[in-house]
Amino acid sequence: MNSHAADCSPEDQQSLIRNLRRPDAFPHPAADIACIETHISSVVLAGDFAYKLKKPLDLGFLDFSSLDKRRGACDEELRLNRRTAPELYLDVVPVTGSVEAPHIGGEGEPIEYAVRMRRFAQSALLGDALERGALPPELLDRLARHVADFHAAAAIAAPGDGYGDAQAVHGPVRQNFAQLREFIDDAGLLAQAAAAERWSEAQFALLAPVFERRLAEGRVRECHGDLHLGNLILLDGEPRLFDGIEFSAELRWIDVAADVAFLFMDLQRRGRSDLGARFLNAWLERTGDYDSLRVMRYYIAYRAMVRAKIAAIRLAQLDGEARADCLQECRAYVALAVAQGQAAQPFLAIASGVSGSGKTSQSQGLIEARGVIRVRADVERKRLFGLAAEDSSVAVAGGIYNAEASRRTYARLAEVAAIALMTSWPVLADATFLRRGQRAAFAELARRLQVPFAILAFDAPEATLRARVAARAARGGDASEADVAVLDVQLALREPLSDDERAMTLAVDTATAVSWPSLLPALDALVARQSARFGHSGGGL
Repeated sequence: MNSHAADCSPEDQQSLIRNLRRPDAFPHPAADIACIETHISSVVLAGDFAYKLKKPLDLGFLDFSSLDKRRGACDEELRLNRRTAPELYLDVVPVTGSVEAPHIGGEGEPIEYAVRMRRFAQSALLGDALERGALPPELLDRLARHVADFHAAAAIAAPGDGYGDAQAVHGPVRQNFAQLREFIDDAGLLAQAAAAERWSEAQFALLAPVFERRLAEGRVRECHGDLHLGNLILLDGEPRLFDGIEFSAELRWIDVAADVAFLFMDLQRRGRSDLGARFLNAWLERTGDYDSLRVMRYYIAYRAMVRAKIAAIRLAQLDGEARADCLQECRAYVALAVAQGQAAQPFLAIASGVSGSGKTSQSQGLIEARGVIRVRADVERKRLFGLAAEDSSVAVAGGIYNAEASRRTYARLAEVAAIALMTSWPVLADATFLRRGQRAAFAELARRLQVPFAILAFDAPEATLRARVAARAARGGDASEADVAVLDVQLALREPLSDDERAMTLAVDTATAVSWPSLLPALDALVARQSARFGHSGGGL
């Protein structure tokens, strides 16, 4: 059979793939030949390379039905994924010869096209690393920076392009619920999905103007579109995105928050909310896009329902124990969507203490344990002056540490805190808060928003403070630029806590590493007392 793949059936391409699993089909040594099948692609692994071929399908949301369309999809996949993993995505190569005797490359008329990639082990996938307990938490910080920098460089959608406006955002959300109902007949599950749908509709009514504003502000970009742990890899020791969506512009031209929400949701579903909180905080700190918190829970619910829908569709193809497992998976994703509308009572805490007291390094455990959004004065102060966190401020005329700069910095912290609190995220504002007036302003913000307030008083012996600040200044590259002279001024100017403040304070001794499991019960109790003042039922954090 010498038919061209341009007109081939899925059966013809299966024969093609089968015949590519021979060493003589490749222009290089081809040991350990294997094939991975997805519902839209076949990936032939051979030696040091992987060849990804599109299946001749037309599924409505994608169309690979002709050779020209498959070639175009290969070109798009190469273009899109070289943005994040150029070492992995090498080129597009023709498949020549015949279905019975195909060759990668070679002379003659192409019968198919493939994306040629650098081969990697399954153990390089971040999802695999997480399952093996081999995903260090600090890797999430580097991943967040990679994602943030990718988004910053991505093409920006303009209003009127058809992407990212309110209707474009909510259409797929509604579609998920409609498609789920086509495949599910479990009354309890359908009731849960209906609850998630009601919440999503109510959120859409509230957020429609926010979607439009974020589009106008350039937050809708040509994103990855499928950002979960299965599409993240350790490449030469660094986390990278790969396998972004090439077949649907609508699914990748999205709000950057929708990209981030997918990975956050995936980590939650895998029982690692701690890593999700760490990733989200690192991304927010890098980008400054705290406004995204307004829409984040909406997008988390959307991403969970995408996965629930996929599980529901798979149900029709399974039976027995496999079907029961798939139904349970669907239930878990729907429950995760429902949970977005049932967030716990948020709280506002301030991390008070002089430089070197461990406000940032030692609050990481609280962030991961309680899903707290942390906003740092050291970072936001520099952002106000157009500086990155690691930049030096010496070139800024007039400096960035005067009274007016400090006033603007604390105002920015309050602005971010209000955004997060009003969308049910607990907040930690990280600044020195040396003066009672600064602390009182945040206590008043909490009172106005009817949320519990707590002061986390970070401290360590003076000799320890001096040693830490001196070592940090010597290293450089830190968001904080305080040296020992600055510490001396802070120690002289800090105003002690009043009796009223002490009633809402948790002392955090950082002389040694903080044990948050030991401290959290006291913080829970403090927050519960505050909740009672506002007539909340308690529940703490």
